[in-house]
Amino acid sequence: MGNMLDYARPADGEKTERANVTVVFLRMTRPPARPPAVLPPGVTITRERLDVGAYRALYNEIGGPWLWWLRRMMPDDMLARHLASPVVATHLLRVKGEVAGFFETDAGHWPAVNLNYFGLRDGYIGRGLGRVLLDSAVDSVFHGAVGLAGMTVNTCSADHPRALPNYIGAGFKEYRRAQEEWDIPVRLGLTVPAHVRG
Repeated sequence: MGNMLDYARPADGEKTERANVTVVFLRMTRPPARPPAVLPPGVTITRERLDVGAYRALYNEIGGPWLWWLRRMMPDDMLARHLASPVVATHLLRVKGEVAGFFETDAGHWPAVNLNYFGLRDGYIGRGLGRVLLDSAVDSVFHGAVGLAGMTVNTCSADHPRALPNYIGAGFKEYRRAQEEWDIPVRLGLTVPAHVRG
């Protein structure tokens, strides 16, 4: 498991499925030369504090197909502290009032800010919302920031196939790749995609 976080380690003897993934690390050191993102009519993005239940519901729904599993392993008290941290920002994308997606940024390793999570609910994928949400995430980090060294994000081979091209298209540059083995507890109910199954 390499440097896997303690809370994400399966219990001794627990049944797991192995995923062999390529993780791609990207960064952006200056804001892209474009105007600020413009939201389509009926679309809003707002920073909100979610409670643990609301966050888990959104994380599990959006991340389920793409093998988002670490936060499923995080204990509720730890997740509550994370969400309440002043360096963590969760923004919700709404279309005509309905939540369509979210992004989460984390300035805990300042002067870099990491895009921890970014995604759309299934019914909103392929409608041109991903790019405006991603551009808005970048804008939220760079706008007015003083002393910021850059923004980072990583994606992996279990993610949506458009994730990496979208990050690069938004101005991120790849700087490292790593092979990782994830032992994912079966109790989480996730399906390890065939192309990364170990």
